Amino acid sequence: MKTAVLLVGHGSRIAGADAGLHDIAGRIREQGVCAIVEVAFREMHEPDIQQGIDTCVLQGANRIVLYPYFLFAGAHVLKDLPSEMKAATERYPGLEIILGEPLGVHPRLAEVVQTQVMEILQEAGWS
Repeated sequence: MKTAVLLVGHGSRIAGADAGLHDIAGRIREQGVCAIVEVAFREMHEPDIQQGIDTCVLQGANRIVLYPYFLFAGAHVLKDLPSEMKAATERYPGLEIILGEPLGVHPRLAEVVQTQVMEILQEAGWS
């Protein structure tokens, strides 16, 4: 069985706003977590989620971890992504898709925020 990770971001009207998620995907790809690591967006950017799933399947994935790159579980995570998963399994019988948890509250995220705040304070000369 070949497993893929599909990182799903929200999407933005701002050009280039999708670059960060592509960077994260590249880092995960380098770590070799899964054979396939792709990116998709809920709105305003391509590929959309179904296109992202298609890309994973075309690369031989028969299992997909749909990872919502969102801070918390809102309507997209709770309603929209399960609908996308259902549509994909109807198009690809036998495809297994699981939905990951959003980033949420994690000790490492607090560390990241603390590091960034310290950098901001230092750059502003407030440290």
